[in-house]
Amino acid sequence: MHHNILQGQYNYWMVLLSFIIAVFSSYSALTLAAKINHARGRAQLGWLLAGSCVMGCGVWAMHFIGMLAYNLDIQVTYNTGITFLSLLFMILASFIAFQITLPAKVRFRHLAIGGFFMGGGIVAMHYTGMAAMQMRGTLTYDPQYWSLSAIIALTASYASLYLFLKFRNRSSASAAKWISAVIMGLAICGMHYTGMKAMIFSSNHNERGMVPNSDTDMQIKLILLVCVSAAILVILLISSLAVYFDRRIMKGMAFTDELTGLPNRYRMNQFFDAYDFRGPDDQMALMFIDLDRFKNVNDTLGHDFGDMLVRAVGDRLRKTMNRSEIYRLGGDEFLCALSGAGRAEAEQWAKVLLEEIQKPFVLDGYELYITSSIGISLSPLHGQDRHALLKAADTAMYKAKEEGKNRYRVFDESLDQGMIRRLGLENDLRRAVHNQEFFVLYQPKWDASSGKAAGMEALIRWRHPELGIISPAEFIPIAEETGLIIPMTRWIMGEACRQNQQWQEEGFEPQCVSVNLSVRVFESQNLLDMIQCALSGTGLDAKYLEVEITESILASDIQGIISQLMKIRELGIKIAMDDFGSGYSSLGSLDKLPIDTLKIDQLFVREYESGSKKAIIQAIITLGKQLNLELIAEGVETIEQSEFLNGLGCSIMQGYYYGRPMNEDQIREWLSTSTESSTVLVQVSGPQLKINNPGN
Repeated sequence: MHHNILQGQYNYWMVLLSFIIAVFSSYSALTLAAKINHARGRAQLGWLLAGSCVMGCGVWAMHFIGMLAYNLDIQVTYNTGITFLSLLFMILASFIAFQITLPAKVRFRHLAIGGFFMGGGIVAMHYTGMAAMQMRGTLTYDPQYWSLSAIIALTASYASLYLFLKFRNRSSASAAKWISAVIMGLAICGMHYTGMKAMIFSSNHNERGMVPNSDTDMQIKLILLVCVSAAILVILLISSLAVYFDRRIMKGMAFTDELTGLPNRYRMNQFFDAYDFRGPDDQMALMFIDLDRFKNVNDTLGHDFGDMLVRAVGDRLRKTMNRSEIYRLGGDEFLCALSGAGRAEAEQWAKVLLEEIQKPFVLDGYELYITSSIGISLSPLHGQDRHALLKAADTAMYKAKEEGKNRYRVFDESLDQGMIRRLGLENDLRRAVHNQEFFVLYQPKWDASSGKAAGMEALIRWRHPELGIISPAEFIPIAEETGLIIPMTRWIMGEACRQNQQWQEEGFEPQCVSVNLSVRVFESQNLLDMIQCALSGTGLDAKYLEVEITESILASDIQGIISQLMKIRELGIKIAMDDFGSGYSSLGSLDKLPIDTLKIDQLFVREYESGSKKAIIQAIITLGKQLNLELIAEGVETIEQSEFLNGLGCSIMQGYYYGRPMNEDQIREWLSTSTESSTVLVQVSGPQLKINNPGN
């Protein structure tokens, strides 16, 4: 029987449609790749199935749109079962490929296996779909084009998987993703139309020129269009669901605190923006809640415990204030908004919260106690917008902390003025070092038993260009909070070493000068460098420099602090513990600390006549002697105090009785006089600087 080769023609509008479908399905699959990667458990399996359906349906729909675009001169029908089998092949191949490439680190062999399954699925889908064709003729393939189509399918699959891996961490739209989708679409279409080129249609000679029945042909095309439309509908439905869930989840994440599940700062802003401060019930009370010494929990127990504590506090606030708006603002800060509440009600709730928070928390077997400080602001008294109210509540909260913590404070105008001054000082403090506004005073130490000077303490002071002398009690806490204490300490250490070396070069008897250290200096890990720079830059012998730490410094990383102290002690630097007995109890670590001196806090010296204080002083002196530590008493202001301390065995003293803080010229005169005179009390000629809180 004689056979004729049939030549078909393409409808290029439908070819364009097939390309658009391939690009759109590729883009949707790239988007779903991010869902697959970010999801876990059942959700990941769901997104995996969704991504496989989108990819499979997209390639399949593109294939049959391409088939409909190709017109032959004979009637063609399709086997329904084989047609749907080709769809299942593509979905299954996509599922296997996505599953293989799920791990966070995809090895080359994973990519190779995944690409093989994807490419094999495309080839199987295409040629199974072709096998579904039923016609009065025969279908054969050109081996070269068939092989080329298979190579293109594998290449397209590897490219697709590579792009999936590249974009699986990005769910948002981007130009790069659209470009990648176009590349994938071109690759998929290239495989399909190369495969179509490989097909050779032939018919019997007697059937040449046979025109297909138009009604039957239209029915077949209609059925195929319905199937393709259904596949596209699946893609649109899954993509729409992905967008819906994305928006819903992102909205929830945007307005909910991830750690506590409470509304966050953005949700709070929404609440205030919608609140009618001018309405009939515009009265409102805000309570700004901050946990006390929360940093110590993180430093001692770790950030995991800190997170558990914040979560537990959030749960307790939610249960206690279940009818109020509660927000977590970040860190250990919470806000409670009481609509329609006045001062009395706000204060009552503040007392309740203080009691609730200080109840023990049991976390992972540990019983933990913590307190809080609460600042209260009232509307309309303190403002009618969130900025004014939050600022007022925040200011009141800081005042509550300054007054001792574990309490509440209601905002008033005096607090606002104090905050304005504090902010102004903070800004000016940043420029003070550069502008050389700091100067050093030296307070001498005296050895009553030998009648000689026993060193001095360098005290930093600030001469503000407009406000005059600022008390260290006011600017030192600001410097510590902002970290400015670090460059300030570097400056005073260099200045103290320079001045001490100069006095020695002028012929004065060498004295040891001590410099106070903040915990922030230890945290910066710059202490050793500071000291080495100060000594090398001035030529001062290390034995004439002493650093002073306080007991409170031991509430931080004690092992790290001991390590840094050991390094500077190896240089020959002396180490003193200042204000001993007034801060955290460090008796358990005292024998491990590389210290040379204990300084008895002036609180005990001031009240030495009290029986309890006298016993404490005696105990500290005994302890110091047992540990072979030098003892210095601070705040000695009368001869009675001096005689009492000397009688107990503490002969080295520091205080107004022996000398106020002095500038370098006054110290020169003091050193000259103390060398010539054996009297205990030395009067310094010239004006005396009376500075508040001289011991700091």
